[in-house]
Amino acid sequence: MPDEKDCRGKNHVTRREFLKKGGTAGAAIGAVSVFPSLVTRGSAARRGHILIGHPNPRTGAVSDFGEVSPWADERAVAAVNARGGIFIREIGKRLPVKVKVVDTQSDPVRAGKVATDLILKNKVDLMVVLHTPDTVNPVSKVCERLEMPCVSMVVPLEAWLSDGPYRWCYHAFWSVDSLSDLFLGIWGEYADRTNKVFGALWPNDPDGKAWAEIGTKKLTGSGYKVVDPGRIQFWKPDFTEIIDLFKREGVEIIGGVIIPSDWANFWRQAHQDAFYPKMAAITKAIAFPSAVNALEGNLPEGLVSELWWSPHHPYKSSITGETSRGLSEAWEKETGKQWTMPLGFAYAAFELALNAFERAQSLDKRRILQALAKTDVQTLVGPIRFGKNHCSETPLVGGQWRRGTRWPWELRITYNKHYPKIPKTAKMVFPLPH
Repeated sequence: MPDEKDCRGKNHVTRREFLKKGGTAGAAIGAVSVFPSLVTRGSAARRGHILIGHPNPRTGAVSDFGEVSPWADERAVAAVNARGGIFIREIGKRLPVKVKVVDTQSDPVRAGKVATDLILKNKVDLMVVLHTPDTVNPVSKVCERLEMPCVSMVVPLEAWLSDGPYRWCYHAFWSVDSLSDLFLGIWGEYADRTNKVFGALWPNDPDGKAWAEIGTKKLTGSGYKVVDPGRIQFWKPDFTEIIDLFKREGVEIIGGVIIPSDWANFWRQAHQDAFYPKMAAITKAIAFPSAVNALEGNLPEGLVSELWWSPHHPYKSSITGETSRGLSEAWEKETGKQWTMPLGFAYAAFELALNAFERAQSLDKRRILQALAKTDVQTLVGPIRFGKNHCSETPLVGGQWRRGTRWPWELRITYNKHYPKIPKTAKMVFPLPH
């Protein structure tokens, strides 16, 4: 497991240095006029079950992330309830677990309001939240304000830590620091076949700002020339100016963390303008089959993505012993849809939450918090052990989209030097075909 320095990220910056966000979630938190001490304790004992709150982006711009969560929530909770629920020593019996999922609509302000309602109105015993800073960060702020134990995932560590420090929230995912190391490793294998001129597609959001700071420093330090057109606003219809800049500067490698629609616009327009980089490594935009399938013809072939979880990851459920492959096959059979990377994390978040209740054997928020602090669990996404900064770094490998056998496009593992226990499933295609 990474040590505390790795959990923070080697280039970790403070909230003040990293980002000043202003309103958004703060508005929802500021609207709360009650004190945390007024939140009723022990509601689970009276209602006869443990209640976990789960704000989830089921609709809106990041709904691809949240699609798998209700299914994964139910699978993890059902396995615990099948054996009678969780034993709570202070009331002397087992309680079943229920989950209240509420759609954030991919809106940070709504995410904060939803979290507030779950705590004050629904009296949840613990919060679970995943899927991008727009969901996780405002919910984490509310949980800190109202003293609610919270488990979160699927936000780069730097973006989550920028709104800390935390007392009530614990987080697991990879860091931008590690992601940049991953991409540098991939690019480095082919550096002698490129001119090492890198074109940046970094948006005006927490992820983009982290990349602009950390990625630029690492790239230039490794001998790359970075061509950065500035922070890109969402929903950009025309990339002609950026493409012309990249062509003038001789860009041969593309990297970015933009949303799927922006990437689709850029990649189509790049090919229309006869701009053909040798490699494109894009995070977020091509994380999902739906985004890749939306690209026409052969445009997805060879696109490189980080890969946080897959059926090939050698990890098992701490609840049932189910393998990563078993989970993905169950999802595909029951839904008829291709597995996606958030699936493993959506399940693992509930592994952490349920494990905390089992060790706490209590409904007292502070005892649940103490249990979270001592977490040391082997999950479907790898080992999770929280450090002093309330975070744990998860494994990260490199993948490449290739024409599939069962599905139109499949994400194959092509780079695993940092985590060799996760097996490669294909050789890298280089350069990109066109």
